[in-house]
Amino acid sequence: MAYDSFGNSAKRGFMRMPIALRTIIAINTLVYLSQIVFSMFGVDLSDYFALKRELATTLFQPWRVVTYTFLHSLMSPLHFIFNMLWLWWMGRPVEETIGPRSFLTIYFAAGLAGALIDIIISLTGAFAPEDGQVFTVIGASGAVFGIMVAFAMLFPRTPIMLIFLPPIEARYLVGGLIALDILFLNTGGYVARIVHLGGALTGYLLMRARAQGTDLSLIPRYFEYLFMKVKPKSTSSPKKPKNKKMSIVSDADIIEEVEQSELDEILEKISRNGYDSLTKEEKRKLFELSKKN
Repeated sequence: MAYDSFGNSAKRGFMRMPIALRTIIAINTLVYLSQIVFSMFGVDLSDYFALKRELATTLFQPWRVVTYTFLHSLMSPLHFIFNMLWLWWMGRPVEETIGPRSFLTIYFAAGLAGALIDIIISLTGAFAPEDGQVFTVIGASGAVFGIMVAFAMLFPRTPIMLIFLPPIEARYLVGGLIALDILFLNTGGYVARIVHLGGALTGYLLMRARAQGTDLSLIPRYFEYLFMKVKPKSTSSPKKPKNKKMSIVSDADIIEEVEQSELDEILEKISRNGYDSLTKEEKRKLFELSKKN
């Protein structure tokens, strides 16, 4: 009996994840490892990429409202581990249902909105530390909360197994986590509960918009090459074996063969990246070819 190595098994499992999900997890992991390496030389990447709860820094260093989602606390590895686990558990069915581009839209919009809401509320002086210290915010929690809410809305009755607890339906589990953030909102500490709530609210609003027919695939198509590494279409179609009995081929036969080839390419792209990965022209072509068939 042959045994595969742990490395090969892990690689296969990783590559079986949907493309946008595995790319996000890979980037977070690489950044976390970079934080560890830089910290050995006395450099804290949070000084340059974390979100700061002050307007001036946000205006002059706007990249922080996105880059903070890829940083995690080195003092608490569980911060990183649980964010990635929640994303892995709930992100896969979400991406497989709504497609990679819509998945990325919810993920980044939830992280961005959580950051902006946190900064706006901080300007009011609410939930500010008594010593006037400016807190920095790091972590993918706001973005992950957006995906978790999307999961609960798509699969509300799916049971979630947690240690020492009976199975809990997704809608109650996610709702309970949001309720805890609201309950402990004014307890201080370093947990960015406003970011969590802002991400959850964004996920909810986007999923409601999707249910009403809004197209969430807002991530520009050229980002597919960065996040999803979509291979360009082959310029030539695979050749079919020549039928020796055929002496005359009509124009109709040629057109039908070309259309079938185009349909096969579109269906293959849907199975690989989801319906949202299609261009408007491809969606129109799919509709026309489906009517003919």
